[in-house]
Amino acid sequence: MRRSLLRLAESVSSKPLKLQDSNASLLPPIPLYRRLLRAHRYLVPEMRSLGDDYVKAEFRRHREVTNAVQIIGFLSQWQTYLDQMPKGAGGEEFRGKKLDTIMFEKMSTEQLGQLYELKNATKEVWKSTQDPKDGSSS
Repeated sequence: MRRSLLRLAESVSSKPLKLQDSNASLLPPIPLYRRLLRAHRYLVPEMRSLGDDYVKAEFRRHREVTNAVQIIGFLSQWQTYLDQMPKGAGGEEFRGKKLDTIMFEKMSTEQLGQLYELKNATKEVWKSTQDPKDGSSS
């Protein structure tokens, strides 16, 4: 394998992604997609809307990918996200987490741009849900 492919195959943690082991634990794309959307049911409406739109867009963008390493990396990251989601209506509130610096350093400029757009979109969602009187007080 070329050096760049090996770097792509690394997981977010420091250990490399083992392609043989990952096939057994990863969900196929469509069941994973459905479970992600189901997990979003337990989020507040604003977060659910944002999350659903983002999941749909990402899966659409990756529909034509044929590189096995990229597919496994994509699916494993979404599976990790799914594992962090609250389980059922009685589950704890989803708060998210800070982005790992190792993962941040591995991002391409396109990914950093998408992250910046996502940050701005989430700010707009939370601004609109806070207090509508804030902007019109005299």
